[in-house]
Amino acid sequence: MAPLRSVVLAGGGTGGHIYPLLAFADCLRRHDPDVRITCLGTPRGLENELIPPQGYDLRPIPAYQLPRSVNMNLLRTPDRMWTAARAAGRVLDEVRAEVVVGFGGYVSVPAYLAAWRRGLPIVIHEVNVPPGVANRLGMKMSGKVAVGFPHQPEQSELLRDARVVGVPLRRAIAGLDRDAAREAARRHFGLRPELPTLFVAGGSQGARSINLAVAGAAKALAAAGIQVLHVIGARNEPVPVPVDLPVPYVTLPYLSQMELGYAAADLMLARGGAMTCAEVAAVGLPAIYVPYPHSNQEQKRNALPVVQAGGGLLVDDAELTSDWIEENVIGLVRDPRRLAAMASAAAAYGRRDGDEALLDFVYEAVRR
Repeated sequence: MAPLRSVVLAGGGTGGHIYPLLAFADCLRRHDPDVRITCLGTPRGLENELIPPQGYDLRPIPAYQLPRSVNMNLLRTPDRMWTAARAAGRVLDEVRAEVVVGFGGYVSVPAYLAAWRRGLPIVIHEVNVPPGVANRLGMKMSGKVAVGFPHQPEQSELLRDARVVGVPLRRAIAGLDRDAAREAARRHFGLRPELPTLFVAGGSQGARSINLAVAGAAKALAAAGIQVLHVIGARNEPVPVPVDLPVPYVTLPYLSQMELGYAAADLMLARGGAMTCAEVAAVGLPAIYVPYPHSNQEQKRNALPVVQAGGGLLVDDAELTSDWIEENVIGLVRDPRRLAAMASAAAAYGRRDGDEALLDFVYEAVRR
């Protein structure tokens, strides 16, 4: 089949939409450096910080939050959506788009509408159960749906016929050899190469409950010879960590090169976001998942299959205390055999080829 000449990617608002979009854009460019890649985003979303620095054309269009109940905003939604769709359509026409690939977020809806009106193929990538509201609307215009995890078609009737392709991951993560990179990664953070390492990160914004529990266990972890790499989160207040610990306890507000954290770690303590679960499993890193409690439990559904496969543990946010960490984490980090078994199970569950599999699916959609 002839190579694609112009692809429009839509997704914004959160890292869970933007990071797979960027990984897929990289895949497109690897296969054809001449392909035109245009990304649609909102004027103020996180995409403005992440997409242009990677060298991709970002076109802002108006996008509106979709109400989940019947109210005055719902009555105004059609007019707003068609205004946004007209803006998206102007971009599609200008770049002569051949296909729209959407990753969710409110900006995806006008992209789907504009493509549908022009008869362009629409491919939807979804990582959550239930599907996000934007992608649910997109599914009314296209049956070409790809998902990140095998449990999704089993748990959602809407995704029953979706293609399981995995989650597109950045090459730095998909190609990571943790064993080979471990010593250099630990030195990068000022950690000691020979000590067992706990990596803590509560997502791009951090998680205060996790931060407080781990910091409260700092003395016990250090006394057991366990060093900590702790990403607090850019929007969280610093947590008090005891001084003069016998082993390193390194805190960072944010970490853009997560592959370095994965390489440095023997065990990770994390939330259960879809991207986190996909990346951690793909690189074969054992993890303790603490799903975000104030939601529809999608993070628990994300993490549970990895845990059931033997690649991690699951603990409720309310149960995660400093005492729990002392009782459960210290022994695990100091048990290389158990960690090795968990690492193998995680790697067997995860997959590193989500970008390539999605590209094959997109080619199929265009060919049809």
